[in-house]
Amino acid sequence: MIDAFIALGTNIEPRENHLYQAIKSLQDHEAIELASQSSIYETDPVGYTDQADFLNMVVHVKVNLSPHELLWVCQSIEQQLGRKRTVRFGPRSIDLDILLFNHQSMETDDLTIPHPRMLERAFVLIPLKEVAPKVKVNGRFVTDWVESLPDDDLAGVRVYNE
Repeated sequence: MIDAFIALGTNIEPRENHLYQAIKSLQDHEAIELASQSSIYETDPVGYTDQADFLNMVVHVKVNLSPHELLWVCQSIEQQLGRKRTVRFGPRSIDLDILLFNHQSMETDDLTIPHPRMLERAFVLIPLKEVAPKVKVNGRFVTDWVESLPDDDLAGVRVYNE
């Protein structure tokens, strides 16, 4: 099976429920095995800031799928959970982004791996560091990428206390 890492994010209530339903849907897929999951983090919105705080996390999955098949599964889960794509970086019931897929690099019209903005986002790197601190992205460990983030970005990511 192939290792992949998926970022999950939501800022439309019920936020926790959206995360748990997305994880359950991943687990229910016959070609996906959940290896580990990070804590849930509450994070300030980035980009479009006039919206509610997000809950973010990362899951490590083992898959028997191609990158595009995994993308299709993620997009299907988003649709099932009511994802509407109206405002770029805007509110969402759930967002599933493939961050890494078996140390592969690829760029197509609908999928770029590693995720093109993951190294700029504390809300992605902090939970990824929790599940995969020794994974390398662009030649550097995830831990090193986190340490290079600005303090303001790090302060916007807090462990969520349910």
